[in-house]
Amino acid sequence: MGYLNNSVVTVDAILTKKGRELLARGDGSFKITQFALADDEIDYTLYNPSHPSGSAFYGEAIESLPILEAFPDETQIMKYKLTTLPRGTAKLPVLNIGLSSIILKQGASLAITPETLNFLGATNVFETTGYVATIADARLFGGFTGTGISTPEAQRLNTSTTLGTNVSKTVIGTTINLRATTVNTLFGTKTELQTTLTVVGRDSGARISVPVTINKTS
Repeated sequence: MGYLNNSVVTVDAILTKKGRELLARGDGSFKITQFALADDEIDYTLYNPSHPSGSAFYGEAIESLPILEAFPDETQIMKYKLTTLPRGTAKLPVLNIGLSSIILKQGASLAITPETLNFLGATNVFETTGYVATIADARLFGGFTGTGISTPEAQRLNTSTTLGTNVSKTVIGTTINLRATTVNTLFGTKTELQTTLTVVGRDSGARISVPVTINKTS
């Protein structure tokens, strides 16, 4: 990881881990259809409307901030994606999945139906294009799928499998279904395993991450 020279306009783009996984398949499944923008490095509290040199310098400190090089770990970069919301929006959308953490026994199932708060003038709303859900370690699950969205992209993700060391899995749906693994050898000498579930609204850009624990049964 390093910093870009922000004295010139630079675009630094790389494939994510999932993109590299799809490219490695060599079966034509790698197709770039979307991209995201984020402002993880920006500290907006540095905006200074009292700058003695006038309005042209209000954002000088922000414009001088170092910009990180792109790198493929989605848990460390692109956490705060830029989205377009209707003019006059007074509250940022917030995702609610009804849980602050997830604890499952081996073989247990759970269906999560996210909802978006403060979106498009509604108190609670389900986004029409659904939600993107990523589990950091798909090995801990016998099933991880999304339902409710039938686009080609959603169908492809919901039927894809992980390869090699790329163990994360992403699905799309209005409901996210999880089924904990029944494989005891994954636990070794441990009695529980942990990973993280991240859900992002496809329309709002709202995001939530919760810890997931799988408990070994005797």
